[in-house]
Amino acid sequence: MSELKLVTTYNDKNERRPDWTSGRRVVIKIGTSIVTGGGNEFSAAQLEPLVRFVVRLKNEGRQVVLVSSGAVGLGAGKLLVNRTRLRDLATRQACAAIGQSLLMHAYEKLFSRDGVAIAQVLLTEDDFTVWKRHVNLQRTMEKLLKLGVVPIINENDTVSTIELELKSQGKDRSFGDNDRLAALVMSRLDANALIILTNVDGLLRQGVEVIPLVTEITPELRSLAIGRSVSGRGGMTTKLEAAEIAMQTGGVAVIANGTKPDILDRIFAGEEIGTLFVSRSRLQGKRRWIAYAAGVRGRLVVNPGARDAIISGKASLLASGVVSVEDQFESLEVVSIVDVNGREFARGMANCTSREAEQLIKTKGKRSLAQNGAKERVLVRRNNIVLMEK
Repeated sequence: MSELKLVTTYNDKNERRPDWTSGRRVVIKIGTSIVTGGGNEFSAAQLEPLVRFVVRLKNEGRQVVLVSSGAVGLGAGKLLVNRTRLRDLATRQACAAIGQSLLMHAYEKLFSRDGVAIAQVLLTEDDFTVWKRHVNLQRTMEKLLKLGVVPIINENDTVSTIELELKSQGKDRSFGDNDRLAALVMSRLDANALIILTNVDGLLRQGVEVIPLVTEITPELRSLAIGRSVSGRGGMTTKLEAAEIAMQTGGVAVIANGTKPDILDRIFAGEEIGTLFVSRSRLQGKRRWIAYAAGVRGRLVVNPGARDAIISGKASLLASGVVSVEDQFESLEVVSIVDVNGREFARGMANCTSREAEQLIKTKGKRSLAQNGAKERVLVRRNNIVLMEK
């Protein structure tokens, strides 16, 4: 993939707004409210113009990946299941199983009019948290795009329960909504842009004024995003999280109103519509995976000296700086690194299992468990640590 070149322009507030629209690879996430038109059936009226524009991008030599919600809603409509019953996990999974086939059949009809092949890609947590599967996902997606296929991605809701399981344990997750999933796919494919289509005009200030350009995700912006959507799982909070991941890839994200039939035309024409997120900072592939994609499996509580060494001195995490080990993890799994007050400031890929880490902490300074001395007492190597503090 060629690197996205940003050409800076200015709006009437003298804010920088880069021209990113010539990017070769783009991920477009379509929300449930767009897929169903706010009801429980596939809305061809709202999807047809979006599909036509995707075909146009493809004919221009670009590569497009769709992340589409809507399976649960379509399944619920088919089974005449009301919203209250969808609170039951098994019912949601049954609706997803039925709705996913309806969703793909509807997309097949729209894309086949222009002779465009599509592929269904259903993903679970392990496709991101396990590094090998993460790499295999990229290979498959690259092959599909090379063959001229439009992949249509969704979470495999029929079998995936990891979101609820981890949430009940108070642990982090890699994804549990399609906003974040779309951003992780963008990151894995090094796409130039992430377009999130929803039923609002963008990130709003005081519920009415669209914020046109965001170059940094601040606590104030996060507070504006609090709340859930009516038809989807997340709301603006998950979209803001997705935009942040996109910014860390060195690309851009746009949140815009997909109910407008010409929305993609206007976005790619460079019109100031929706909210554009852009940053010049960039995390490399493995570091992005550690920061955003991997499921956090345990915690290492460190003393103030180790915290300062990691943040300021760019040091590895040694056994001598660890106060305690929480939860179980295996070697090469991602752990949260927190201070003595429990505040997370970094994440890293563990150099050993939790049991080995506990033994190393108990034998600090001893060589009984370390044949190669201090080198073996490194719990997380510096090149596998990502700082998380804002």
